[in-house]
Amino acid sequence: MTQMQSKGTAVVTGASSGIGAVYADRLARRGYDMLLVARNEQRLQALATRLRADTGRTVRVEKADLTDKSELTRVEALLKDDASISLLVNNAGFGSVRLMLASEVDTMESMIDLNVTALMRLTYAAVPAMVKRGSGTVINISSVVAIGPEILNGVYGASKAFVLALTQSMQHELADKGIRVQAVLPGATQTEGWDIAGVPKGQRLPSWVMAAEDMVDAALVGLDAGEVVTIPSLQDGDDWTRYEAGRNELRQRFAHSRPGARFSPDVIASPPLL
Repeated sequence: MTQMQSKGTAVVTGASSGIGAVYADRLARRGYDMLLVARNEQRLQALATRLRADTGRTVRVEKADLTDKSELTRVEALLKDDASISLLVNNAGFGSVRLMLASEVDTMESMIDLNVTALMRLTYAAVPAMVKRGSGTVINISSVVAIGPEILNGVYGASKAFVLALTQSMQHELADKGIRVQAVLPGATQTEGWDIAGVPKGQRLPSWVMAAEDMVDAALVGLDAGEVVTIPSLQDGDDWTRYEAGRNELRQRFAHSRPGARFSPDVIASPPLL
């Protein structure tokens, strides 16, 4: 096997299965050494062994539950102290299909801990060194529910909207500092996450569930093309371009010292007579 020069270290969270494991495979084949983070050490070690054999890359494993404050802090320290880290894939997360009134609030809090807090803290840990170096890439795995919160559980949609908004803000702040950022918004993807979310395999229609390999491969094409937001299941990319153009046009209209005329008491219709 011919060993290509390392592109630095890529960190992938939630790397033990599904989307994270595919990212680990693809990035190792692109020439990155790997730091794989997840709770399931047995699966991580098996993946690391395969990647070392298949790609010749250096692959390290870090067993961590990112909802545990002390373990998250330990991973943050690894990212801050490792100057070789050139790419971060914030993939760890979980979802739910349960309606608000059928959801356990503690489970929702754990979802925020992982989908929002851990992602944010690991980003803050990795990005300063990238900025200092003048190069680096952050890939944040969001979801189509970020722009369609009615689709699944509301807290899940809100957590993924956070990921999308953070990524767009990072692009605004960091693009001129040599940092590439990308939010990936998968639609339904064939992973174990569906079982965790409460949708068994028999209830997933093959026509709308994408293979994790296809999703990641498409997302990496989007990254190479310079997309800040990549929606692999969206068939016409111009649909997103028009959506973003409308959003950016709308946000130019928010700076006013007075409320809109439609909020004047003089224009509010009288309540109907009973």
